[in-house]
Amino acid sequence: MTKTAVKAPFRADHVGSLLRPERIHQARKEFQDGNLTASELYKIETEEIKRIVDKQIEVGLEAVTDGELRRRFWHTDFMEHLNGVEGYVPESGFAFKGEETERYDVRVVGKISFNPDHPHLKDFALFKEIVGDRAIAKQTIPSPNQFFNAGIRNLEIYPDVEEYANDIIQAYRDAIKAFYDLGCRYLQLDDVYIAGLNAPEIPFNDSGYSREELIELALRVANGVLEGKPDDLTITTHLCRGNYRSKWAFEGSYAKIAPTLFAKESVDGFFLEYDDDRSGDFQPLDYIPNDGPRVVLGVFTSKHGELEEKENIIARVKEASQYVPLENLCISPQCGFASTHHGNILTEEEQWTKLKYIVDISKEIWG
Repeated sequence: MTKTAVKAPFRADHVGSLLRPERIHQARKEFQDGNLTASELYKIETEEIKRIVDKQIEVGLEAVTDGELRRRFWHTDFMEHLNGVEGYVPESGFAFKGEETERYDVRVVGKISFNPDHPHLKDFALFKEIVGDRAIAKQTIPSPNQFFNAGIRNLEIYPDVEEYANDIIQAYRDAIKAFYDLGCRYLQLDDVYIAGLNAPEIPFNDSGYSREELIELALRVANGVLEGKPDDLTITTHLCRGNYRSKWAFEGSYAKIAPTLFAKESVDGFFLEYDDDRSGDFQPLDYIPNDGPRVVLGVFTSKHGELEEKENIIARVKEASQYVPLENLCISPQCGFASTHHGNILTEEEQWTKLKYIVDISKEIWG
């Protein structure tokens, strides 16, 4: 029997993370103070996930996430639970515009492989049960290319970048199969690294490779992971320029990566940031094949609660349709609402209002 893939991304979609409810912030403080057990904290998180799943369905989203409510950071929580990787506190956080992030990162301490007891598998199984048949349960994980950020690779363990890349590819293939076996049919790979390859202010010459060589390597890693994926599994990627307490890390259009990654990456969809001038124009979309991935235009900001002008959004979608057919376009916020537990500077009510607004506008554009 021919398998049918999920029709995702959807006309109105979202990147994944949602503001952590105050109840979770308080529960984590009580846990850290020794006044709450791990199982009690997990139960509270589960109750809040049930609530936000109901809310996402209520505002009209066809794909829902767990909001990443159990995570501290969008990426490290997944990465540090792979074999051969550990989390640690570095001397400084990441430099965002106007703020340094909380200090936490991951580093390689052994050969990398997928951990079959990875906690996100248990989390997804419960999340999918909560969603049931009411919507599509979307799982988000960091892209394999996040492992190529500075300071993560251990040169003593991996002097050869090709061996490093091959182990990462295999670990992610195993991860994808594990999620698939649990019923995941919509998976998103979140990627700041690839977006950073566009950024003029980020130097890459100290890696020993040119920017062009790193872009080619990123494509080989991404497509290596995607090779042989099941036909009924939709995998998208989100390219992000940083999201921390409504701050951003860098800017730059997609022009440098478009001829390689937009043209050749074997994903089913690209979630792209287009909420302000930092992202450049739509011209790089011209590299996406006509019968290629869907493009989710992040023309709404997740960094504040003010609603965008509807006429402007419709005009921008029309402009993008000069490069990608309208039937291959979707809309969403440019990033999550809380890539870390701190969250962006807006209220939960504003978050839900914006998501419903996106759903409503999508119906006006596509019917």
